[in-house]
This record gives sequence, structure tokens and C-alpha cells, in this order.
Amino acid sequence: MKDNNSSKKQVALITGASKGIGKAISLKLASMGIKVVINYNTSKDAAQKVADEINSDGQNAIILKADVANYEEVQTMITKIDSVCGPIDILVNNAGIISDNLLVRMSIEEWTKVINTNLNGTFYCTKSVLRNMLKKRWGRIINIGSVVGLRGNIGQTNYAASKAAIIGFTKALAKEVATRNITVNTVTPGYINTETVDVLPQKLKDHIRTHIPQQQFGEKEDIAHIVGFLATQEANYITGQAISVDGGLAI
Repeated sequence: MKDNNSSKKQVALITGASKGIGKAISLKLASMGIKVVINYNTSKDAAQKVADEINSDGQNAIILKADVANYEEVQTMITKIDSVCGPIDILVNNAGIISDNLLVRMSIEEWTKVINTNLNGTFYCTKSVLRNMLKKRWGRIINIGSVVGLRGNIGQTNYAASKAAIIGFTKALAKEVATRNITVNTVTPGYINTETVDVLPQKLKDHIRTHIPQQQFGEKEDIAHIVGFLATQEANYITGQAISVDGGLAI
């Protein structure tokens, strides 16, 4: 099937892209010749450094602030992207937060803020870009889930619920837009060497490794590579999937 976007430079929005997995995805998509919009909420300086790195390599990137948990801010961001870069071809819903606690001790705020950012943010961003994708009859929506959404984890009922819900969201939306050459997939990382994992005590990290068949943590680039592939025309027949990149942890 012909790629309807082959005549122009594609535009990708990566949410929560100032560091970690989001940064790696931004660098990967930019290396593929895609114009990258780096969304951030609080880490402006870090986001700008990612954009500077991309632009210094002769690729194209801009940064835009928006709290994905706020629908009005998301709409304002999407409108700005449309006017500056053109309609979004590729959406990577990466922004996410954790606020861990045992359920018996979990506050309403701890529950709500995780659901609002991780799940509602995915809904807000996807809803805001979908109409243009439907008009163009082409699009890639790639959600970043978590192995926790498949297996659960003590102290993370809010996080696990948000990531499990994203998988259901992915499967339902994939069916809605399948005939318009729009694919919707979720990538579910396991334990990846990011700032979040780096701060864990060494004893805990050693314990976690014993549960991973490959006996090691993944790298941010492991996630970026699969996202890059899912963003291409070559991945046209893959939709509605939750693809684990976790060293076998979810087996």
C-alpha cells in the first residue's frame, strides 16, 4: 500500500520526551528524517538539550510545553504544532509518572494524578491528533505501556491500572481506525536503564535481575528501535498489539 505521506517530511510528537525513553525515541525518529516535536512539562532545559542535539546533527526538532493531563493545554500544543510544522503523522504517548504506595495507604491524589497523566493524557493527545490522521488516511499511534500493566507490581496499583488500561485503549482504537491506514500499538518496556532504575538500591536491582530471563536490564535504545520500526510503512500490518521489550520478564 502506498504511503500517503511520502511526499513530505513527517511530523512526530513525543510526549514526555526531555529525558529517558522519550529522549531516546526522539533521537531515533529524528535520525529517520522525521521532524520531531519534543513535549515537556517541567524539564525545559533538558528538552532544549535534546532539540539542540538533534538540530546540530542536521535534523529538525522543536520543544513545546504542555501538561498532558490538561486537555486545554494539549489542544493548544496540537494547534501550535499544526501551524508551525503541519499535522502530526506519528504520535508517541510516552509521558508518564509514578506515585507508588500500597493501596491501603494510597491517597486519592496519588491515584488520580497517575491516572490523569498516564491514561487521560494518552486519551487527550490521541483524540487531539486523530481527526487529521483520519482525513489523511495515514497515521501511527504508539503508546508506551509497561510490563507492570501485564504482571502487576506491589505498591503500584495506580500505575499498573493506568498501563493495563492503555492496552485496552490500544486494542479498541486499533479496530476503530484500521481501515484508514492508521495503526495503534503499545510497547511495554520492562526494567530499562533510566534515571528511575538508576536510583534503586543495588540489592534490589540484583534481586530484580533474577526474575528476568535474560538476567539484565534493557537500554533506552531497545525501546527506541521498536518504536522507530512501528512508525514506518513497513509496520503497516501490525496493529492492536502490546509488544513486550523486557528481556522475557512477561513470559
